[in-house]
Amino acid sequence: MTLLKLINTVLLSVLLLMLIWLLYLRYKRKKVAKILTSHDFNEDLRRTQIIDLREVDEFKAEHILGARNIPFSQFKLRYKELRMDTPIRLYGEGMALPTRAAIQLYKAGYRDIAILKGGYSEWTGKTKKAEHK
Repeated sequence: MTLLKLINTVLLSVLLLMLIWLLYLRYKRKKVAKILTSHDFNEDLRRTQIIDLREVDEFKAEHILGARNIPFSQFKLRYKELRMDTPIRLYGEGMALPTRAAIQLYKAGYRDIAILKGGYSEWTGKTKKAEHK
């Protein structure tokens, strides 16, 4: 029975730490970026930098019209390509990677950051799809 109690304690601790981590990310996301619905994200896109954080193959298959691909796996090396004086709109498959990217941008001095609520699957605006030959 002692081993079972130990396993339960470890699992409970892991779950508690995960919950704390998710709450922390949610708090940080609200502090560093605006969360925008698809409709709000779509407003005035021409005056923003739209960054797709998904990997290259996902981006090539389909992406928001006018978006630039900086995969999250390369983000730490490439975020300096972004202009500080132009609003930044981030999206990915969900909210986790855009949140982490927004936190990194905020720490680097960027301030006008927004994230697409729900990720790319919630996008209702114009897209560009791969051309099939």
